[in-house]
Amino acid sequence: MEQNVPVRVTRGHRHKCKDSHVGVVYTYDGLYKVVRYWAEAGVSGFTVFKFRLKRLDDQPPLTTSQVYYFRGHIPNAVSEIRGLVCEDLSGGLEDIPIPATNLVDDPPVAPTGFTYIRTLQISPSVQLPSKAPGCSCQGRCTNSQTCSCAKLNGVDFPYVYLNGGRLIEPKAVVFECGSNCGCGPDCVNRTSQKGLRYRLEVFRTAKKGWAVRSWDFIPAGAPVCEYIGVLMNSQDIDTSRDTNYVFDIDCLQTMQGLDGRERRLGDVSLPLHLQKGDDNAGPEFCIDAVSIGNIARFINHSCQPNLFVQCVLSNHHDIRQARVVLFAADNIPPLTELTYDYGYVLDSVVGPDGIIKQMICYCGATNCKKRLF
Repeated sequence: MEQNVPVRVTRGHRHKCKDSHVGVVYTYDGLYKVVRYWAEAGVSGFTVFKFRLKRLDDQPPLTTSQVYYFRGHIPNAVSEIRGLVCEDLSGGLEDIPIPATNLVDDPPVAPTGFTYIRTLQISPSVQLPSKAPGCSCQGRCTNSQTCSCAKLNGVDFPYVYLNGGRLIEPKAVVFECGSNCGCGPDCVNRTSQKGLRYRLEVFRTAKKGWAVRSWDFIPAGAPVCEYIGVLMNSQDIDTSRDTNYVFDIDCLQTMQGLDGRERRLGDVSLPLHLQKGDDNAGPEFCIDAVSIGNIARFINHSCQPNLFVQCVLSNHHDIRQARVVLFAADNIPPLTELTYDYGYVLDSVVGPDGIIKQMICYCGATNCKKRLF
């Protein structure tokens, strides 16, 4: 207090939490200033010093009250949630309902202008690659020395048997078991194919539009969702309309470290012509979720994200049409907004009129670039 040095405040929320070894969920509440202190007798008769703290301005909003509300007083029904505008955006397609809340607009409105789908749709102009031969394992794949799919990932399986399967580390590409494999749906090497496992909520924000958060603790390496929409040839995208929900499948470009991407190396078994690629060519395919998509289309960008994009190959081995899956980059506390890096290069988005488009970034990260593109 005398030196006017701020302190970091972390709060513990005690409740029955199956994902916490000590029964407590901790949330970081930000920087506070000590404004005064005093001493008084505690319940055991000893002197106890107490401090009054004031939160510093220009920090992300507090989540403590939200955690207390959702985790401490879980509603008996979805309809009891504050600001509820839709009970299930998926319309029953997902095994776990996805509610939408809006405490920003007056009157509150629900997300509109799109149709929810659970599986990827294919544009008529797209020719799918031939299916991969698959492994001969039965039931579950357990031996990386005999599983042909595991061998494609290098020396071992990319996942560990923990909390339904967790990715050990980000890779250039992950090879999973597919439709021609002998193993079943419980195989750990099908981790990203098992659908939603966490209770997700779409909520309205003041500056970023719609956003996504989880009511559950998400451990590092856990798959959150796949980016779903219409698989299209990139050249077929109509650039005169909204393209903010178009995801370029740039896995090959990421492997090569092009345009400022984080290069991921690893022992992967790709055909030689795909490993080399064309340095001047952009992504050949993309996923268009403008009007048809799933929960992933609502996840916002952050310059300091808690999710990362992972290319996954399962039914075929053509990385140009790889599945795009979002994984937890770190342990994510309940009610934290889920974000990933959109990967835009500044001044790289050009409108139909040839003028460079710019969009302000409101992620609030300490290392924010201030612009999305």
